[in-house]
Amino acid sequence: MQGLISIMVKKHIRMYENLRACSYTPFYLAQIEGFFEQEEIQVSLVLSSSPSETAQGLIEGRADVSFGGPMRVMLHHNEAIKRNRTCPLICFAQVVARDPFMLIGREPNNNFQFTDLLNSTIAVAIDVPTPWMTLQDDLSRAGIDPATIKKSPEASMRENSELFKKGQIDVVQVFEPYAQELIEAGGHLWHRFSCRGDIAFTTFYSKKSFTTENRKTCQSLVRAMAKALKMVHTISSRELAEIVGPHFFPELSPRTYASIIEGYKLSNLWPKTTTLLPSAFVKLKGALLSGGLIEHDIPYENVIDEELSVPQYTRND
Repeated sequence: MQGLISIMVKKHIRMYENLRACSYTPFYLAQIEGFFEQEEIQVSLVLSSSPSETAQGLIEGRADVSFGGPMRVMLHHNEAIKRNRTCPLICFAQVVARDPFMLIGREPNNNFQFTDLLNSTIAVAIDVPTPWMTLQDDLSRAGIDPATIKKSPEASMRENSELFKKGQIDVVQVFEPYAQELIEAGGHLWHRFSCRGDIAFTTFYSKKSFTTENRKTCQSLVRAMAKALKMVHTISSRELAEIVGPHFFPELSPRTYASIIEGYKLSNLWPKTTTLLPSAFVKLKGALLSGGLIEHDIPYENVIDEELSVPQYTRND
């Protein structure tokens, strides 16, 4: 009877997966290990057709919750301010704390400096806006005018990876699994942007009305992710790759995926708590402001539900 009751009270969540990426491993782990079900919620994971659709789909009711970047939510808040409207979106629970992108070069460069990019042609990741926003901010802070960087024609990370293999690009900005693929093909890791520190890269986000009306459900999502993050930091990279890989990255060998995970672990990509500090949010916002993606200095409390970001371990159902 108890099992039957547990099934009956499960809340169904339509969750948008922003895009398929190795940095989202904790979300996939929570799905596979049944952490959502343990919190009495049933999650239907749906791959969004594009990162821009992810936010728009939430607004228009095609999904309840998504995981993705606060960048996208800040972009919608910025547009709402320009139109003298209120943005309906809110973020909660940090899961990817740092920037997962890397620079891969054709030649070894163990002492990378941003000035090295002045003599290279770089393929910037354009699949989403954040990689260039944070890179241009890094360049500016290093005293380099971003406009002086020679960029190759815009192309997707997949296209740029192929051009890199053909010798047509000197340096490419990619995330995993493209980075590991290029390293295994003879490329060299120049720089991990994760060394910038916590920058509020990925959270849950939803409509404010959903987080208000379904508060306990959202708390359950946060608890599930807290469990996933704890497991990420408890088990080995090989074990994690063996659990998640067959379901979400069957094209990757266990060795390759384990290497990717180990690199992310060593760079502290995944936090040990879902709590999202204002300092990390401000760092991301600063990059978006300096890059001109947003014009308004949007307050932390307008974009982040701080209370909901802290996992509540005592259930009050």
